[in-house]
Amino acid sequence: MKPLIITMGDPTGIGPEIIIKACLAGEFDSLRYPLLIAGDVGVLLRAARIFGVEGILAAGGAADEVLLHLGPRSLRVQTLSTLDAAGLHYGSPDRACGAAMLAYIEWACAACLAGRAVGMVTAPINKAAIRAAGSPFPGHTELLAARCGVAKEVMMLAGDRLKVALVTTHHPLAAVPALLSSAEILATIRVTDAALRLHFGLTEPRLAVLALNPHAGEGGQFGDEERTLIAPAIAAAQAEGIVASGPYSADTLFHFAVQGRYDAVICMYHDQGLIPLKLLHFDDGVNVTLGLPIVRTSVDHGTAYDLAGSGRASATSLVAAIRMAEEMAENLHDL
Repeated sequence: MKPLIITMGDPTGIGPEIIIKACLAGEFDSLRYPLLIAGDVGVLLRAARIFGVEGILAAGGAADEVLLHLGPRSLRVQTLSTLDAAGLHYGSPDRACGAAMLAYIEWACAACLAGRAVGMVTAPINKAAIRAAGSPFPGHTELLAARCGVAKEVMMLAGDRLKVALVTTHHPLAAVPALLSSAEILATIRVTDAALRLHFGLTEPRLAVLALNPHAGEGGQFGDEERTLIAPAIAAAQAEGIVASGPYSADTLFHFAVQGRYDAVICMYHDQGLIPLKLLHFDDGVNVTLGLPIVRTSVDHGTAYDLAGSGRASATSLVAAIRMAEEMAENLHDL
């Protein structure tokens, strides 16, 4: 059976240890697809020692693949870097670490595009480190979109009770109004609708589209983006058969979304969607990249350098990301 790949992320962050922690806790025992870690065996061995486990290595079934035994459990590892694990300092990735992070992502994406894997789950990386290693991309999402050849991807943050998709992502709040357009809002609606059908098995996704301004602009008193940009995009989506409605005031809509009235909420900017999502799903939220021809989910947190090496970091988001990737892959392959 084809594997689901987990990229190890920053070797000096919490990625390696939450992979080990979840494995030791038996979280991987009942998965639908076998896991394959794209990473560094030496770093994973160091992470295992945090939990008092001395890993044992055995040859894997493919080139550069190693079987890492962790007591009664084991992990398949695709060896893509051979860093000096003993010399690494938590929270201080160097250029070699940045290059390793890129290697994990590039290899996993290529495997998914070639049909050798059902999807990929990414542990957190350090954006400055990958830039220092020569990457022109600010993060995972942009790199994957380029490798997959897609013009429009959408960041969705998801949990069991709420899913939010973002029209704009990591931009200053003051820049958001100028970045919005009917075309961009419509494109976000289209990608979200298509992904919910394809990857989440929904036959008619119900999308709530948020306003930008307080009280949806209050008839133009607090801004007119609702009338000039957002409402036309919703009308165009409806004309295409998409079940989208709004624009809704953000201060009331989420109450109804978490009650199950909508399948996803289209948000105009980052914190508009992320504040309610993290209020409900701080530990088990999942970052999903929509619009790619492959399945990609990620943990909804960073490298957590303040916890790295302590063994105290939670693996809950990683496990949730794996289970969501499995659901998406199963829906995709059932077509």
